[in-house]
Order: sequence, then structure tokens, then C-alpha cells
Amino acid sequence: MSSSTLTSPVSAAPAHEDHAAALRFITCGSVDDGKSTLIGRLLVDSRAVLQDHLAGVQRSGETDLALLTDGLSAEREQGITIDVAYRYFATETRKFIIGDAPGHEQYTRNMVTAASGADAAVVLVDATKLDWKNPGLALLAQTRRHALLVHLLRVPSLVFAVNKLDAVEDAALAFTHIAGALEAFAAAAGITVRATVPVSALKGWNVVDAKPGWAGYEGPGLLQLLEQLPATPADMAQPFAFPVQWVEKPAAPTLVASRTALPPEGAAGALGRGPAPHPASSSSDTSQGRRVFWGRVAAGTVAPGQEITVFPGGRTATVAQVLDTVRRPGTVEAGHSAGIVLDRELDVSRGDWLRAPGAIAPQRGILATVAWLDDAQLLAGRTYWALHGHRWVKARVKRVLHRVDINTLAQEPAAELPANAIGHVELAFQEPLAVLPFAQARTLGSLILVDTASHRTAGAVLVA
Repeated sequence: MSSSTLTSPVSAAPAHEDHAAALRFITCGSVDDGKSTLIGRLLVDSRAVLQDHLAGVQRSGETDLALLTDGLSAEREQGITIDVAYRYFATETRKFIIGDAPGHEQYTRNMVTAASGADAAVVLVDATKLDWKNPGLALLAQTRRHALLVHLLRVPSLVFAVNKLDAVEDAALAFTHIAGALEAFAAAAGITVRATVPVSALKGWNVVDAKPGWAGYEGPGLLQLLEQLPATPADMAQPFAFPVQWVEKPAAPTLVASRTALPPEGAAGALGRGPAPHPASSSSDTSQGRRVFWGRVAAGTVAPGQEITVFPGGRTATVAQVLDTVRRPGTVEAGHSAGIVLDRELDVSRGDWLRAPGAIAPQRGILATVAWLDDAQLLAGRTYWALHGHRWVKARVKRVLHRVDINTLAQEPAAELPANAIGHVELAFQEPLAVLPFAQARTLGSLILVDTASHRTAGAVLVA
């Protein structure tokens, strides 16, 4: 690895990138790489932990930093992370939302859930698990898998943190060889890496405060890097698209259930970003007498006077009013929740889309990349529920095209996809969906597949 990479880890950011908004990032990587300990160190050294909470994670006189995030009893008993734990802290310059993702293969679905809404990902690499004296060392499979998933889910920024270098004989040599292997892997996979930084989560080196010269690294510490990363830009370049989540009755702000048939209770979305804020009543809007359609704008902008088409059905109307989350009238952009009032009454329910007329051609079939999360294999001919926005349709797997070998990154012929595999498939929908390629629009280009019998989230789908 070149010395320029070691001393200048963050590339120049485009002028439009937002460095002021709160940063949502996850930590991921292989088992026992120190993800929970790293987050604990960030919280403690940034003074985001109360003294009584800190006292509660003392073990034999020592502070067990991992317990600040591993709160489930099973996690504490086994010493592993099972579910995603979110923590919040702030520095003088920025606010952060951290997701601690599990490293075990069987919990990959949890990692995908966390990554789907993240602005950045910190992939930890345990130096003690690698043949660090060998310049041609091989990375762990889970390190590769998580980096690929982060890339496939279009997380804007990826940072490699090489951990536990305090436990090797020659930290500088180990960091040089491991950083070189990470650089070669990222180049072969087409992954853009914002930075590769050496850290010791246990001792706090290069986590909050930089340790100049340690491991041959002269760049900023991890927290300083995170403060510079941009938040995920909204899909403003795409035409307006809006998935209807709730319908408010004219008489009161009570939310009514959808007429759209939903799969049995228990189906959960891996790529969902959570419900829109509950629309509190206020006298600042003039929506009385008309229904208000609530949701989060997926792409573009919505403003009064704008013509829209309802999908499915193709009925058209004009936007009479747009409300924000506190019911103030105005204009709402992609990434923000809104309530939309139309100039006339149309049959619109949860699961329908409001969109710019003629902007997206509905499709009955797609080619897609799939991160398979279920224990049961993905097989051609099987039928699943597909969730796009809040719209449920049946989807049949027409064929499995190939599978990605996470070690060689080669596309191998395959007839099925086992748990935690990444591959490419062709899907056919029972009803058309208005989708765009994931590379163009993050929300419009993502779906999940849900098993019709078990109701488990089975796969994360990215439209090709």
C-alpha cells in the first residue's frame, strides 16, 4: 500500500455532500473483531455514558466496553452480538447514530437491516486472526461478505478499521500487509474505500484521539474520519415518487387500515426505514374535509399544484396541499415524511404510490441482485411475498442466474442460493411494480422477499 494512502485516507468530497447532518453508521465484520468494544470506546471516550451506566458494566474491576451495546441476556452469556443495538452520541461538531451489527453468519439478516439505512459502515478487521507477516495474506470470509453487502446496499462510505494491532509484535508491518490486502480486495470488487485506519478499541488508540505515528499511520483518528463523512444524499434527481403508508380520515386524524391485502402478521422488512411520524393534529393546515395520505417521499419533491398519478390504476389528480410532520404546509423533499392532500377524492390506500405522470414504467419482471438471508435455499420456481415500499405482491423466482464467490468475487453458475449467499436472479411479479435500478434510486430499487409460510424476511433484493 502506498504511503499516500496511509497519510491521506479521506478522498476529497464533492461539494454537494452534507457533513452537518447526523451520521448513521454501523460497525460490522467477522465474529469477535471487537465491534461492540469499539462502540463502547467511542461512547466512553466521547463522554456519552453516564457514570451509573458505566458502573453497571464493571467486571472484576475492569470495564467491559462490549456490554454497553450487548444488552440481551443471551449476548452477555455467550459473549456475542445477536441483534442490532443502536446508540446515540454527539461531539462538538456532529451527532451520530451507531448500529452495532452482529458478526455471525446466521445473523446476516440483522446486519443487512442495519446497513440498509446507514450513511457509512466501519468494517472491523482483527489483525490477530490473520497471517499478518505474509504480504499476500487472505482476508476472513465474513470480512469480505460484509464489505460486499455494504457495497451492494449502496452505503455511501466504507471505512476499514484494523483492530487489535496492539496485540501483534510489529504493528506497522501488520497494518501495511493487512491494508494492502484490503486495498486489493476492494479494487477487485469495485468498492470505494474512504479510509483504512489502525485502531485498538481496547486501549482507545486512534479511536477518539489520534495516536500519530503508531503502526506507521499519520492520519486522523476514527472519530475525526467519521466527522468528515457525508450523510446519504436523497434521490432528488429522480421524478417524484411517494409510497402511501397511512390514510387519515377527513373527520379526525385517526389512521385507517388499508384495503390492500397484506401477508399474515409477522412479515418484516429488512430494507424498511420505519414508519412515518404520527401526524399530530394542528390548526395550521386546511386539510379538513379531505383525506391526507401520509408517508415518506422516496424520490424528487412534492409541492402544491403538482400533477400526480396513482399507481396502480393510473388515476390522476393535482396536489392541493403538502404537510410536513408537524402539519405545516409547504414543499417536502425526498427522504422526509409528508402528508399529501389531493384536489379531488380518489380511491387511494396503503400500498399505493403517488408519482409523477409517466415517470416510471411498471414492470412485471426484473433482474436483480439478491442477498439471501433465509435458512431455506432460494430455488427457482418458489413463490414469495415481495414488498416494495408498502405494496405487497406475489413474486416467483423464474431462475437463478449465478452466485458470487465471496473469496474470488467470480460469478459462478448456480441453481440455488443457500443462506447468506449473494447472487443474481430473475423475478416475475403477479402484479406490476414501478421500480428503478437500485443504482439510480435507493428506495425505488429495493425490495424484500418474505416467506409465505414462515413469514420470515428471506432476501434483500436490489434491482439491476
